Amino acid sequence: MANLSEDIQCAGSDTRPPMLDKTDFASWQQRIRLYCRGKENGVNILKSIDEGPFQMGTTRVIVAEGTEGSLHLGPERPRVYSDLSQDEKDRYNADIRATNIILQGLPKDIYSLINHYTDAKDIWDNVKMLLEGSELTKEDRESQLYDDFEHFRQNKGETIHDYYVRFAKLINDMRNIKMTMSKIQLNSKFVNNMLPEWGRFVTAVKLNKGLKDSNFDQLYAYLKQHEAHANENKMMLEPNPLQES
Repeated sequence: MANLSEDIQCAGSDTRPPMLDKTDFASWQQRIRLYCRGKENGVNILKSIDEGPFQMGTTRVIVAEGTEGSLHLGPERPRVYSDLSQDEKDRYNADIRATNIILQGLPKDIYSLINHYTDAKDIWDNVKMLLEGSELTKEDRESQLYDDFEHFRQNKGETIHDYYVRFAKLINDMRNIKMTMSKIQLNSKFVNNMLPEWGRFVTAVKLNKGLKDSNFDQLYAYLKQHEAHANENKMMLEPNPLQES
């Protein structure tokens, strides 16, 4: 682990870990752990992050057998890699992988603050301390998300798909910091803040699906279905230039 730059380059052939967004540590923390879990030896990679590096310990080698099966042991010495069982080797090998994964997910300015650490747990704990923030910072984040939710609207010219994706991301950000809202609050916000031209589709959704039992993913799918049918009908009603000629 002495040369972190070389270690990072060696791991460069893997799919790159999720990059940290400094304004949303909670989401990155969740995604990086899922990324580790999906890797070979993932359980041990997470152990390296949570528990620290594997400790080799010491051993005493049998030097002779005495009478009646007694053993004579040599002096205690530090264990080396060849002394380890396969499970222990897996745990040991996970340490450098865990360090590589975390470092690859850090922007340069954060990396420069913690690059003197060589253990995944030390890096993880210090990034967490730098970015998780105080309770006030968390309250500020929550306040900002509430404000974003309050003023959320469909933009002029925005497709229903792009509107849905923006809304889903906002709700995901809220859930990542344990903010909760009722289903009907989310559904009402989603359908009542669309552009006026969606009015008849929204009315159809409210009449046929209701806002209490559905979720906004289902409402989006229903709106898309209505939009497709409306576009088909519009094409059928438009005059065909070839027929007119």
